[in-house]
Amino acid sequence: MAKKKQTDKQVRDISPSESAGSKTFDPHDPPGARRTEMKPEWKNEQITKAEGDKVDRDGKPIGTDEGEAPKSGRGTMPGDPDYARFGPIGTEEVTEALATWIKYKDGKANLESRVVEHEQWWKQRHWDVVDGKKRQANPADPKPTSAWLFNSLANKHADAMDSYPEANVLPREEGDKSDAELLSQIMPVILERNRFKATYSNNWWYKLKHGTSVYGVYWNPAKDNGVGDIDVKSVDLLNIFWEPGVKDIQKSRNIFTLELVDNDVLESMYPFLVGKTGTDNAQIKEYITDDQIDNSEKTVVFDWYYKDNIAGRDVVQYCKFACGEVLYASENDPALADRGFYEHAKYPFVFDSLFPIEGSPCGYGYIDIMKDPQMYIDKLNQIIVKNALMAGKKRYFVQDGADINEDEFADWSNDFVHVAGSISEDRIREIDVSPLPAFIANYMEMKIDELKETSGNRDFSQGTTTAGVTAASAIAALQEAGSKLSRDMIQTTYQAFEEINYLVLELIRQFYDEPRFFRIVGENGMERFEEYDNRNIREQAIEVLAYGEDPEAVRKPIFDIKVNAQKQSPFSRISQNELAKELYGMGLFVPENADQALVVLDMMQFEGKDQLVGKIQQNQQMLATIQMLQQQLAQLTGIIDAQNGTNLQASAAAGGLLGGQAQQAAAQPRQVQSGGADDNIRKASEGESSVTAKQRARVASASVPGSR
Repeated sequence: MAKKKQTDKQVRDISPSESAGSKTFDPHDPPGARRTEMKPEWKNEQITKAEGDKVDRDGKPIGTDEGEAPKSGRGTMPGDPDYARFGPIGTEEVTEALATWIKYKDGKANLESRVVEHEQWWKQRHWDVVDGKKRQANPADPKPTSAWLFNSLANKHADAMDSYPEANVLPREEGDKSDAELLSQIMPVILERNRFKATYSNNWWYKLKHGTSVYGVYWNPAKDNGVGDIDVKSVDLLNIFWEPGVKDIQKSRNIFTLELVDNDVLESMYPFLVGKTGTDNAQIKEYITDDQIDNSEKTVVFDWYYKDNIAGRDVVQYCKFACGEVLYASENDPALADRGFYEHAKYPFVFDSLFPIEGSPCGYGYIDIMKDPQMYIDKLNQIIVKNALMAGKKRYFVQDGADINEDEFADWSNDFVHVAGSISEDRIREIDVSPLPAFIANYMEMKIDELKETSGNRDFSQGTTTAGVTAASAIAALQEAGSKLSRDMIQTTYQAFEEINYLVLELIRQFYDEPRFFRIVGENGMERFEEYDNRNIREQAIEVLAYGEDPEAVRKPIFDIKVNAQKQSPFSRISQNELAKELYGMGLFVPENADQALVVLDMMQFEGKDQLVGKIQQNQQMLATIQMLQQQLAQLTGIIDAQNGTNLQASAAAGGLLGGQAQQAAAQPRQVQSGGADDNIRKASEGESSVTAKQRARVASASVPGSR
């Protein structure tokens, strides 16, 4: 339980619906409007700037009376274009931020060049990269492109999508269990509304190609007609900048993200930028595309995140600027100046790297590993293709003065070729093309095998086998071993997915002031609708009566997140099904064998083991209960039969209601015991007349089924 003292500086959050009129054009604009009194020096600056610096000698805006604010009121209320523009963050701070961004950009230059080059390899345009590094390249040479690299990446992507993740929220305290269960069902709906599966797929392609993909988790106040909701988006590595040398992105002093915005859109949102757009000389690295892209009518907009320390705690501040002008700054917003833009105090970015390297949050991708063998595969293929083309097209040595009509000779549609004089091999001779040595083709095959080995994309992982491997168990074992690299890289993405869900959870805690409605689909396909807000997971005031401690403190519910595969690969499902059939054949699901089954399962490891153990124990307890009830039923029916002369016990046994032992006991002939009910009947019948005794015997025999 987290505790902290309440202070007078805490400000009430205005719900997102109160800021529905706020003008925004992307998800990074300021969150829901909050009303509070500004610091006097900030307010005066807002008023002065709003009137276009029309002030008198005392600094009082012209056209206003003493103590009267300007009639326009620009810049003093949320939703105005000038809101939170003026204060501690101004043009001087923006200039310093630009200088910092330039340093970050220079430190990231090699990474950007590598990303652009890898995109060419992915598009199979790598001959442009290979020839560009050579001083001389024959343009007439064939340039074959084989798709071994592409095939490997496609298989890795398929493995990743077969194990699409889902998050389960777990409480740390018993009182938060109901909220954890609801959050486990609500958070997947939030991701689904963001089309997260498409984002997840695109980021996996990006991660495989370039080694790192980046997710952005923001609060978008313009969503849902101004109510606001969470945005989860992919961030291009070319558009995000961090402090060079840091490995943990959260330890960077600043983070910049850049976006190109049309000048007319920017000027309509911020009229004070009219005449200034398009003048920023910031350059964004671009991919080599087939389209002719014109960015002359666009302006670079910066989103600047930085960390600050206020009263001993870290906070994340945010500033949006363009053309050297502040568009919004959280430090200029009185409601956020002391507590930061996001209450979770983290940058809203999650880096998912493939092969980590030291000194950078980015890692290496599969193209870094495979491009060298792919290059030599294509170069060797170039040699083979060139030799085949030369051998397939006949060429001739022709002696000068041979008087051969070369046009007719080169045109195979002519039936006759005119010559002057005799024809001999001294005057014309075919050019022989020697076949390539066999080791060249063998060497190319070796390079193909090298690419498969280094990428872990062997034949077994694609469902094919080699000669001699025919047993299903052997094939399954090889496939399982071949997929261990995929499982390992998927686990790193699960860690990133866990962090994404933590950020989503914290945004729910901060911004879900108003109830939201969600459609939840249960396990059986049944739909239900849930209403949820953050009242139970926000910081809650509690009383602490310990001596020497402030009696006012707050409790913040803490949750853990566990990530599992939403659906397993077809191969995993087949293996799971085969295991279930094998366990069934061994009789481990029979309740009478529960003790032996639990011993066997205790030595095994497989997905869903805990659930299976729980079901076997449940069936074992149910069997014990049924057996106890059957024994009681057998005793009761025996007593009733003895008293009334009926045969209920035999009927219950015939219907299988008495179970094994009780049913066998009922099938045995009943012996008359001294002192029992039968003995009493016998004693009562003594002294009766013969007629009464015969009648009693006839009735008793008639009650037995099958007797006459």
